[in-house]
Amino acid sequence: MTALLEVSGLDVHYGAIHALRGVSLRVDEGEIVTLVGSNGAGKSTTLRAISGLVPPSAGTIRYGGRPIQGKAPHEIVALGVAQAPEGRGIFANLTVEENLKVGAYARRESWRDLEGERARALAQFPQIGERLAQRAGTLSGGEQQMLAIARALLARPRLLLLDEPSLGLAPQIVQTIFRIIREINAAGTTILLVEQNAHMALHTAHRGYVLETGRVVLEDTCRRLAEDDRVKKVYLGG
Repeated sequence: MTALLEVSGLDVHYGAIHALRGVSLRVDEGEIVTLVGSNGAGKSTTLRAISGLVPPSAGTIRYGGRPIQGKAPHEIVALGVAQAPEGRGIFANLTVEENLKVGAYARRESWRDLEGERARALAQFPQIGERLAQRAGTLSGGEQQMLAIARALLARPRLLLLDEPSLGLAPQIVQTIFRIIREINAAGTTILLVEQNAHMALHTAHRGYVLETGRVVLEDTCRRLAEDDRVKKVYLGG
């Protein structure tokens, strides 16, 4: 398979804190790849470095064969990498429709020209399609997560970065979110998923990386990781 994303020897510092230590991973075209680990392991920092939100202190990030480290976040979005951030990151005082328009900003096309893609995104999230004029901050947690993902899809990403999409959601809503994630991937979008719910992550993704204290300590297919005694004991409760 062709690598869409290649991260090699990535280091990130937050002041004196060495958050990532030589992280290397790859995401092939058409895959769902997940990063599994405890709080503070470096999962979200990895996504933020790929998105250009935090600068690496060492290493390379290649997307579509081209280095992207050092590029501004809006430039990376324009290349085809979009992120639905941890905590959803919606604009609470804007309407649902206005939040979706923000997602399409880097496209530099008129909202009218994007009507077909807007309709396709909303078809996956009918709950928010019924609330376009509603302020985003009044949505439920699950609806806000759906809006965050729909907004990212309006950037037309080849690579979608999802950071803790199940955080704080009821189990039934989590099932819905992960069904939609699989549908987005089946429709052709490659996904890099950070998810603390290791059961859901390993049953949704194709391959996975386990991070501990800023380092990759395991990588394999998700089926093999789910059968690994260490992963079972630490992340799957068995």
